Amino acid sequence: MKNHLLAGAAAGALLLIAGQACAAEAAATDAGTSVEELVVYGKGESRQVQQIAVQEIEQAAPGTSPIKMVEKLPGVNFQSADAFGAYEWSTRISIRGFNQNQLGFTLDGVPLGDMSYGNHNGLHISRAIMSEDLGGVELAQGSGSLDTASSSNLGGTLKFVSRDPSSKFGVFAAGTVGSDNMYRGFVRLETGDLPSGGRAYVSYAKQDADKWKGYGVQKQQQIDFKFVQPIGEGKVTGFYDWSQRRENDYQDLSLEMIKRLGYGFDNISNDYALANKIANTALAHYLATGTSGDPAYCVSDPGDGTNSYSAPIKCDDDAYFDAGGLRDDKLWSIKGEMPFGESVNTTALIYGHTNKGQGTWYAPLNPSPNFGVPGATTANSSMSYRTTEYNIDRTGVVLGGDIKLGAHAIRLGGWYEDNDFEQARRYYSLDAAANNRDSLAFQSNPFKTRWHYAFNTKTTQFSLEDNWTVTDALKVNFGFKSLKVENKAKFLDGYGPLVNSGSIQSKDSFLPQVGANYKLNENSEVFGSYTENMRAFVSAATAGPFSTTQAGFDAIKNKLKPETSKTFEAGWRFKTADFQGVIAAYHVKFDNRLLATASGSGVAGNPSVLSNVGSVTTNGFETAGTWRINDAFSLFGSYAYNDSSFDDDVRNGSGALVAKTAGKSLPDAPKSIANLSLAYDQNGWFGALAAHYTGERYITYTNDLSVPAVTTLDLNIGYRFQGEGLTKDLEIQANVTNLLDKEYVSTIGSNGFANSGDSQTLLAGAPRQVFVTVRKQF
Repeated sequence: MKNHLLAGAAAGALLLIAGQACAAEAAATDAGTSVEELVVYGKGESRQVQQIAVQEIEQAAPGTSPIKMVEKLPGVNFQSADAFGAYEWSTRISIRGFNQNQLGFTLDGVPLGDMSYGNHNGLHISRAIMSEDLGGVELAQGSGSLDTASSSNLGGTLKFVSRDPSSKFGVFAAGTVGSDNMYRGFVRLETGDLPSGGRAYVSYAKQDADKWKGYGVQKQQQIDFKFVQPIGEGKVTGFYDWSQRRENDYQDLSLEMIKRLGYGFDNISNDYALANKIANTALAHYLATGTSGDPAYCVSDPGDGTNSYSAPIKCDDDAYFDAGGLRDDKLWSIKGEMPFGESVNTTALIYGHTNKGQGTWYAPLNPSPNFGVPGATTANSSMSYRTTEYNIDRTGVVLGGDIKLGAHAIRLGGWYEDNDFEQARRYYSLDAAANNRDSLAFQSNPFKTRWHYAFNTKTTQFSLEDNWTVTDALKVNFGFKSLKVENKAKFLDGYGPLVNSGSIQSKDSFLPQVGANYKLNENSEVFGSYTENMRAFVSAATAGPFSTTQAGFDAIKNKLKPETSKTFEAGWRFKTADFQGVIAAYHVKFDNRLLATASGSGVAGNPSVLSNVGSVTTNGFETAGTWRINDAFSLFGSYAYNDSSFDDDVRNGSGALVAKTAGKSLPDAPKSIANLSLAYDQNGWFGALAAHYTGERYITYTNDLSVPAVTTLDLNIGYRFQGEGLTKDLEIQANVTNLLDKEYVSTIGSNGFANSGDSQTLLAGAPRQVFVTVRKQF
């Protein structure tokens, strides 16, 4: 670890030295000359901002999730158990210690919610747009712009942008094949300029792949449609996305399981008889002892004669028969932009999104209704098929107005969303003799509903900002946003409601943002900003204030506070003809951290409830730079050091110590992250070799267990054919992920984090995989 920190510090020092040399040269550099900007460093911004250009996106393996595109940027910790970063149960991104559901995400201004797996207010970006239709990605590590439509962006914000239709008629087609029977087909039809002056495209993709271990598939179909129609001095833009995703899950692992079973261990989806035997054994042990899920039981025979699992399996949680995720989404938006003279410009965006989803699991210890019934041949398994079911129906409007008044550019923003979300936990019967359920098909007619809720969330946001050009060198921005989120819950059906009904509100009328940018010369500038943000409460039965009993909710609804953050950051951007970079430092105070804790004595039967358990302090710095070595080669490097630690111990509602966390580091918040990428592009040939280093990551709140640091390599290489005829606009590309075939833990926290001790909350990273793509423009 010490060596890695020294290496990171050395990388930062090299960037600083290079930057000083660049600054010294900057005054003599032609302002119109710059390096090829595959990473854009946010010139003129008062915040830490970078953009990934479309050329960089095109070199990723087709089907790669747009969220994975930013993993090379400083401060980003991205992990996934698949090579594409699209397997949603495993996909995780954290920035400066803030996890995925504390960040903000938008596509063309449309809010995507917090992108959690069981999303209650949006959808994952991999379902919102295909990577081939992406036009760019912008990352603000500390805070997004004030008018960003997000109620969860305590930390950074990711803004995704779709590509515009081409002015020329044509067809673009691509096909990819690769490891684990992966194939992907993509086609896009461009209308070119139409008689109306508008233009549009429609695209379709289908991707299938086997899991890289175990048995099962991960597949998706998707359609994108976009049009742009000029109207006078303004224009109207429309976007539509249809997505159908089906994926079998990988088995969650613990450190003990990895040691005993290896990284390649997975669900036993090829052996239904063994799955029933394991479930029978687990149920017999539970009925005999009244205990289940005991880690000690999972690693040694309890001596009661009930442990008769087949080696090397030692408990029912070692391996399930199967689990999966099903998601159907429709997302649409229409945006109008209209200027009024040279000083006023207005925008109005309306959008809608519907989602139908099921998360499925073959559940031991939950027998089907005819289990144990003499002579029963159906619905008689000791397992049942458990689902968590989702239905989202949300609509919203995002408004904006820009007014130029001399040296002042005033920006007004508004956002309103009405979101209806239903969530249910249901059980479906299984036969003992043979599997009678398709894990990739929506189920109906359950034999039991545990709970079924209807939630409504209304979000209202207003923002006002003034960007003041004080002098040719100095720009200052200051403003605020006001955010109110109203959450309501109603119990519809089931036999054990968490909350019968209730409402809670998150509100802050003044969340300020101030910043400044000072231009030292045409190629060097310093910047700084201060921002306050709030994360609204979650409307769901599986997370947030409603995930307790009615008594528990009533106890907290009037005193629970939403999470908030205060972010300070400052930095320096610089560039010359062949080098550009940024150095930034930051300090973040994260208050009112929410955690589910016991509300009193366990003997008294008090429920676990969501509580504010203290604050987190974060300090760090980030560096990144791109060096254009010559006409063919460029080198990109980034390094980030982040120290996020708890300020308080965790105590329950009675004040008793639950976990001694004060001074401990946040889980899944590596202190060091580094990237180095050497790219080549000349005479038709192109490619890149990229190294990604992730430091040690803790997997518990008390830091008693961790996963080691890891460095992975990725390679891509391709050729663009020249000339006319069949080879015109033809391109071939190969992508190799995890080039050195390293075994490592990728995702941590798939089942949350414990205060201490080992738990099944880890997923193994994918081994080396190879994909070959052929593209052709007609």
